[in-house]
Parts: sequence; C-alpha cells; structure tokens
Amino acid sequence: MQPSPTLCTAFEGPRRIASGPLLAVAPLAKAAVDRTASDPQPPAVLVFDDASSEVIELDWRGTPQAFLARLQAQIASTAQPAMPVEDAPAAVAPRGPGRPSLGVVAREVTLLPRHWDWLGQQSGGASVALRKLVETARRAQEAQDRVRQARAVGYKFMSTMAGHAPGFEEASRALFAGDRAALETHTTAWPADVRTHLMQLLADAWVTP
Repeated sequence: MQPSPTLCTAFEGPRRIASGPLLAVAPLAKAAVDRTASDPQPPAVLVFDDASSEVIELDWRGTPQAFLARLQAQIASTAQPAMPVEDAPAAVAPRGPGRPSLGVVAREVTLLPRHWDWLGQQSGGASVALRKLVETARRAQEAQDRVRQARAVGYKFMSTMAGHAPGFEEASRALFAGDRAALETHTTAWPADVRTHLMQLLADAWVTP
C-alpha cells in the first residue's frame, strides 16, 4: 500500500503560495526561490508540514527539473526503506487449531495486588479487561488529544511566522486558554494569509472535551 502523501503549505514571506501534496507544492516554492534569488533581501520561502507545522527542509539548488527529480528520489527512498537481511521476517510455522492471531503485543504491566484481584474477576480475564479499559480511556481522551495537538501545531506555526509580530505573547496566552475571540483580536494586525492558515490549523483547538 502506498503511503499517504505529505500535505504541506508553502509561504513566500507572509504570502501563502500553495497548499497540497509536497510534490505539487514544492515546485511552486522552488519557482519563488528562483524568482527572488537576485533580490538584495529575498523573502524567506518556507514549506510547512500541515500535520506538525515543522519546516520541511528542501535543497533548492539546481534547475527546476533537477530539484523535482531529487525530491522525487528523496520521497521514494523514505517511503519504502530497505529492510536489512537480518531483520527480514522469519518463516512462520502453520498455526494449529485455536484463536487466530490478534496482533497482541506482550509487555510487562505493574499493578497493585488489589488491581490484579479485580482484573482476575472480570469476564475474559485480566488481558481482556485491560484492553477494554484502555479502549474506553482512549475514546474518552480523543477529543482532548485533538485539542492539545491542534494547539501545539498552531503554536509551532505562529512562533515561526509571527514570533516577533505585535500581540504574539497575548495571542499565545489566548490560544492555550482556549479563548478564540481573544486570539483573533490579538492577531488582527498579522498578515491575512498567516492568520487564515493559523485558524485552519486550529480548527480542532476549540472543541470542548
């Protein structure tokens, strides 16, 4: 199965160039780099990973064709890493009758005696009870985790693009306080494309857990 393409957004200074898969966005960013290469102070061209707001490091050297070929080779090499011979999976012996493999991973769990006593009394035994508890906790935490992740990604972006902009400190406090109205107020003077992209990143940051 082919891995999902990296979705990203490119900025030339405060102006958003394009958003989409890296292979579609990177050539447009390369064109911006080449177009302003002779300027005394060319604007920074940055490509952000939409999932993390990390800046994707790209080698801008060479012609557009050479740049794209190098990028394609880089993506291909990271998408399907070679498996060392010693790590190749060993032949699996045919399974006998019984329960099918569930992909369960065995690891040590340390609990108090009363916890083990309670688990042992549950239907299906300790392992089944633990899995049910983990699934219940995971679903309960999903909304909160989305909020936390969205705020972290948004803060990473605004720190890079507006760390010295007026109202940054106030906007940061509003973000982590969950005060959307205050955040919008303190970012009013920021470039429109920066504000628009920031609010897109923060789409899940205001969900009430």
